[in-house]
Amino acid sequence: MKNTALTKTHEALGAKMVPFAGYNMPVSYEGVNIEHETVRKGVGVFDVSHMGEFLVGGPKALDLIQKVTSNDASKLTIGKAQYSCLPNETGGIVDDLIVYKIKEEQYLLVVNASNIDKDWEHISKYNENYGADLRNISEGYSLLAIQGPKAVEAMQPLTSIDLSAIKFYSFEVADFAGIEHVIISATGYTGSGGFEIYCKNEEVQQIWDKVFEVGSAYNIKPIGLAARDTLRLEMGYCLYGNDINDSTSPLEAGLGWITKFTKDFVNSEALAKQKEEGVTKKLVAFELDEKGIPRHDYDIVDPNGMKIGVVTSGTMSPSMGKGIGLGYVPTELSQIGGKIHIQIRKNAVPATIVKLPFYKD
Repeated sequence: MKNTALTKTHEALGAKMVPFAGYNMPVSYEGVNIEHETVRKGVGVFDVSHMGEFLVGGPKALDLIQKVTSNDASKLTIGKAQYSCLPNETGGIVDDLIVYKIKEEQYLLVVNASNIDKDWEHISKYNENYGADLRNISEGYSLLAIQGPKAVEAMQPLTSIDLSAIKFYSFEVADFAGIEHVIISATGYTGSGGFEIYCKNEEVQQIWDKVFEVGSAYNIKPIGLAARDTLRLEMGYCLYGNDINDSTSPLEAGLGWITKFTKDFVNSEALAKQKEEGVTKKLVAFELDEKGIPRHDYDIVDPNGMKIGVVTSGTMSPSMGKGIGLGYVPTELSQIGGKIHIQIRKNAVPATIVKLPFYKD
C-alpha cells in the first residue's frame, strides 16, 4: 500500500484511512455530511495526491494528445485546461483525464490513480508513432484540492497573483504558500469552486500547513474521499470504474461534448458511426420519489419489475436530503421526467429521471 506525503498528517488528524487505488487514503475525518457541507458552504481541503501526472513534451506532443484523447487539444492556449477522455479501440473508455497546456510543446495529463499503469501503457503504445517526450511524474508530485465558495478569499494571502482572476479550467504557475512555481488550477470535482494545487512531494507539507493557518479564520477543514464522492455525484460528474469504463462509450455516458469529430483519434470512426446511428443505452440521472438510498449495482426496473439497467453511482444527497443516482437505461426510456424504479432489497422504489446537475447553487 502506497502512502501520500501527507499520510502521517491525516493519521494525526484522526482520519479514517482506507485502501483506495493502491494508496492509503483518508475517507473521512468528522463524517461525510459535515465535510460535504463544509465544501458546499465554506472551504475544505482534499489530499488527492494519488492521482497520476504525465508530462508530454516536444514537437509531436500535441499530435500524440490529439490521437489518444477525444477532445480537441489544439484549442488549448497556455494556461488553459480541458476535460477529455482516452477512448479505447473497442468503443469504451480507457480513462477520463484533464489536459493542461503548460507552455508551447509541453502538456500535463492528469489521470485517475487506479488507471496510471493502464493509461501509461495505452499512451506509450501510440507514442511509438510520434516519439513525443513522455514522462510519468506521478510518484514525485502531490495534489491538493482546496474547494468551496470561500476558497478564493481564504487563499488569497498565500499568493501574489489575483486568484479571483483565474477562470474555471484555467491555471497559473505562480508562488503559493512560500513555494515558487506551483500550479494553481481553477479545477476540481465538487461543483463549488476553488483550486487544485500541484506541487512536489517535499513541498506539500509546508503548503498544507499554511493553507490551514490562513484558512482557520474561515473554519477550513480537511475533507475525505467519502464527501468527494457525494459532492461529485450531486453535480452528475462521472466516476471512472462506476459510470464510465472500458465498455461504456463517451456518447452513451453523455460525454458527446468532449468527443470532437473534427480530428482523427483512437476509434473515432466507430464512435462517429455510433453518433450517426444513435446509442442504444444512455446514462441518466434520477431522484427517488420516496425514501431510500440507491446504491452502486442495484437493479433499475420498469413498472412490471423487468430489469432495464443498473445503478452505477448512488447516494443519499447531503444537500438535498433525498436519494439520487446515475445509471444506464435503454435510450427509449431515458427521457427527462420519465419514471423508473430502483430495486432496493425487496422494494421497487419509484424514481424520476432528472436533468443534471442534481444540486443547483
